[in-house]
Amino acid sequence: MSGPTQRLGPRGVRRGAALTLVFAGVLATAAATGSLPRCNPKSEDLATRSVASTVDRDEVAAAAARAVADGKSGKEAAEEVVSRSGDRWGAVYDERQYEEFEQALDGSYTGVGLAAKRTSDGQVEVARVQPGGPADRAGIEPGDRIRTVDGHRVDRRPVAEVVALLRGDRTEAAAGTTVVLGVERGAGLRTETLRRARLTTEAVTVRRIGADRADPFAAVLIEVDSFTRGSGAKVRDAVRDAPSDAGVLLDLRGNSGGLVTEAVTAASAFLDGGLVATYDVHGEQRALYAQPGGDTGRPLVVLVDGGTMSAAELLTGALQDRGRAVTVGSRTFGKGSVQMPSKLPGGAVAELTVGHYRTPAGRSVDERGITPDLAVGSRAEQRAETVLSGLGGGS
Repeated sequence: MSGPTQRLGPRGVRRGAALTLVFAGVLATAAATGSLPRCNPKSEDLATRSVASTVDRDEVAAAAARAVADGKSGKEAAEEVVSRSGDRWGAVYDERQYEEFEQALDGSYTGVGLAAKRTSDGQVEVARVQPGGPADRAGIEPGDRIRTVDGHRVDRRPVAEVVALLRGDRTEAAAGTTVVLGVERGAGLRTETLRRARLTTEAVTVRRIGADRADPFAAVLIEVDSFTRGSGAKVRDAVRDAPSDAGVLLDLRGNSGGLVTEAVTAASAFLDGGLVATYDVHGEQRALYAQPGGDTGRPLVVLVDGGTMSAAELLTGALQDRGRAVTVGSRTFGKGSVQMPSKLPGGAVAELTVGHYRTPAGRSVDERGITPDLAVGSRAEQRAETVLSGLGGGS
């Protein structure tokens, strides 16, 4: 287990993080260089009381130990303590769940292979469908609306909760289990039974926009679904490979966060060193810095929405505060807390809040989110392309 983590996701879907693509932000690289404290759950760190959390780690560990000694579940005992603590982002995982959690950092998850978003009228719409996945095989397409999941209406429910239902977080559903969707397309409503599968995500996709126009320097759209391992380098490579006069539209909508080190690497693609974020662990202030040598001249627009969370908000805040990008879309989710994992008696792992991060200008993100420079509801991508074109970035 390595270092503090950045976690996100509503309290109701925090369990089974790998299933909801709610990723840990393990700051392993920074810890290895000495810029971050190491987390050794077998050491005295387990007994450290967090100034940013209302739960005592000693209390959680003691509850788990008592339960194990009595032949009961240490995980359930720890969960009870965390649930009473008021730690909004605290969570407890058994060994299998934490293994799934670690696999998610490599972009692997159990689900049906679709991404959802909120529409302007409050409905849940399919944003993307993973090729070859269960949703794709069932004929579900982007633009379809999800009306029910296992017979329960999901209109106006938070998108993260709907995704959690699709992936079976609350029931800890495994690959091979089924989920029934009520899908609307146009005036037609149909029912599809999908069988969950183990899937690997492509966290970063790159495509040219405006390539069918006369402009030879069409802009580049870089979509980042999550910050899994290697995603930051993919963003950096996409920027380096883009035509010299092409602007970049960085789409972070629906990005549920991930490895903070990957978000810092992505920031380094557009910054020549300098501050990306500050954060505290047990009240001790730390900082994250971009690597030198990024492309500081290329026009850049960042797309965000209410599904832009945690590490994705960290990146957005850095680019906005540093004056490097114009941000377009709607207010981001507002998850800016840091969690530390600790192994408990009986094998469970508890993650408890130990601090919060701030943008380079000192803004707190937690429960506030980031307000984009240009607030746009519908047709956000088209507006973002227009802004990028005005900056001289093609498209």
